[in-house]
Amino acid sequence: MNQDARACSSEIATEISKRLNGAHPDALVVFASPSIDLQILLDSLNAECRPKYLIGCSSAGEFADKQFAEHAVSALAIRSDELHFRLCKGTGIGSDVSAAATAFCECIGHAEYRYPHRYILLLTDALAGFTEQFLSKVNELTAGQYQMFGGGAGDDANFSQTFVFHGTEQLQDAAVGLVIHSEKPFGIGVRHGWSPASSAMRATEAEGFELMSLNAQPVTDVLIRHAETTGQTLDPSNPMPFFLHNVLGVVAPGGFKIRVPLGFTARGGLILATEIPEGATVHVMQTAGYSAAQAAGEATDTALSQIGSATPAGVIFFDCVATRLRLGAEFGAELQTVRDLIAPASFVGCNSYGQVARVDGQFSGFHNCTAVVCVIPT
Repeated sequence: MNQDARACSSEIATEISKRLNGAHPDALVVFASPSIDLQILLDSLNAECRPKYLIGCSSAGEFADKQFAEHAVSALAIRSDELHFRLCKGTGIGSDVSAAATAFCECIGHAEYRYPHRYILLLTDALAGFTEQFLSKVNELTAGQYQMFGGGAGDDANFSQTFVFHGTEQLQDAAVGLVIHSEKPFGIGVRHGWSPASSAMRATEAEGFELMSLNAQPVTDVLIRHAETTGQTLDPSNPMPFFLHNVLGVVAPGGFKIRVPLGFTARGGLILATEIPEGATVHVMQTAGYSAAQAAGEATDTALSQIGSATPAGVIFFDCVATRLRLGAEFGAELQTVRDLIAPASFVGCNSYGQVARVDGQFSGFHNCTAVVCVIPT
């Protein structure tokens, strides 16, 4: 394991040095499978690449340019005389989300508001919960001055232990952010491609990540009945095949926020990748022939349209591990769609546990099974 981490670091550092003509990056964004020794990886990358700012997270599938792999590392190096960066972190989200957001925002400052375009690449330990509340609080504390994009850290679809990286630190129950100030607009696109397959229902009992009832009926009964009426099979002892094709959508301004079911509890509740609050309006969702590749393509087109006459210098792409599990080998078609649209620019990304997008003119917040594309202009 240790040798693998050093080998990954050496390969990445060599490629970055070649592309930057020996210069050191201003920012280095890293996505890494936790099957690799993360501490050795971070220490090695920091020593070999010598970035001013290092940020990243553990992940559940990694991709860069023409390559996609599991149990791997992908990285994006940024060097620019036109961008201004800061690195932020907020810890203890699960115990005091407001305090965590306040600490996160303290390093941002206000002097950089002179830049017309302001962004935050936000990575969070989504297993700690409260990511939606954290985003809202950061948006409030920054007076809506920043557009945000990013994702939740992963752990190869084990849903057990995830980390975000602040420099060479590995953090849990935390969020980290790369604050970017720019004279030019970035492009951010958000799409998921899911549509309602059931009538609207009210979340009538929920606690944390567990949803107990819809319309005052046990959620297990509701989903089994939906499976029967749509000609599907739901085995409560092995529900994942059903869940990958039947997610929940929470009604939100501008669209639906997707929530991925993970399994049933002993008391008949439904464990979700992201909380659904009591009182929310919910639908069972389907893709209905709308492909993930099409959604990713539309997100990319939207992002490209926002950078004007500039050409893309690089792209950061997030999509859900559930999308990859559902598509299998066909996930490559989604990556190919993004690649074709941004060529000859490079892209880097990962399969994450939830996707972050709080942007102007598109439905915003914390999502599941959603493609989020950020285009960095030349």
